[in-house]
Amino acid sequence: MNRILVIGATGYIGSRISKHLSMLGYEVSIFVRKIPEKKNWNFIKGSVITGDVAKRESIHQLRKYNFDIAINLVSLDSNDSNKDPNYVASINLMPTWNILEILAERGLKKFIYFSTIHVYGELQRKKIDEDTDLKTTSVYGLTHLLTEKICDYYNQTSDIDCVNLRLSNSYGSPAQKDVNCWWLVLNDFSKSAYLNGKIVIKSDGSPQRDFIHWSDIMHALELVIKHKKYSVYNLASGETFTIVELAKIVKEEYYRRYNKFLDIVILKEKNHTTELNRYNFSTKRLKDIGFIKKTSVNDGINELFSYMEKSF
Repeated sequence: MNRILVIGATGYIGSRISKHLSMLGYEVSIFVRKIPEKKNWNFIKGSVITGDVAKRESIHQLRKYNFDIAINLVSLDSNDSNKDPNYVASINLMPTWNILEILAERGLKKFIYFSTIHVYGELQRKKIDEDTDLKTTSVYGLTHLLTEKICDYYNQTSDIDCVNLRLSNSYGSPAQKDVNCWWLVLNDFSKSAYLNGKIVIKSDGSPQRDFIHWSDIMHALELVIKHKKYSVYNLASGETFTIVELAKIVKEEYYRRYNKFLDIVILKEKNHTTELNRYNFSTKRLKDIGFIKKTSVNDGINELFSYMEKSF
């Protein structure tokens, strides 16, 4: 299976995937809204298909191609997913259905959908595996859950191996300089530390996050491409930190690297809960196919600092 289509290839994770799989020798084609600068995408050996995934006529272009694997990363963010339902469905939901309908007739072998941990809803302080009840509490989570159901349908009614990857929180440097990834919490903290010598936390610091570095996402994706075992995986690090704990790790690595102190500013009153119950995403299914997390949070932060030293 050498021919891969990446839908949403110019986004943060999409651009990483496109470059990584190209470097591994896959013939990668990309589906994008507009043609990217060739000098930054000269690693692409397949086709550059332009169009709007929200428009059925754009997706109909895919009838001219044959792919072994398709990877869909297109989605509005959580804020934009609260807009007009028809608009939201046209981007978060219908493209997957339309793409599968067309590519099922073109001999597609595997379809990988990047879903989200938001399908679990309000996260309980416990271990969360892929069999945990799905009780999404947001439109963003709802549209991803419905799209997962579309993938499940094609698993049952076609020869396509459809896989849902429930991504937690990603971080790390971008593959392209024009990709906006600096709103991601760990990226934001690292950039603020590097440029301003301080970190500003807008919450009380108590919210919890599971962050997985882009390099580990690539490793997991390689395994999912090669194996056919499960139809859904938690794509996470399996480690949970509070926001203030993450800020402190950035502070420690900043001092270790630059021998300078930085301030952590917390804008809201601290939560004085005496006992911290953590949730934890099980990555057992990924481990079953050979996944090993290789990049610690400390190493990932230093990867960001190295990138900023060259780029800023």
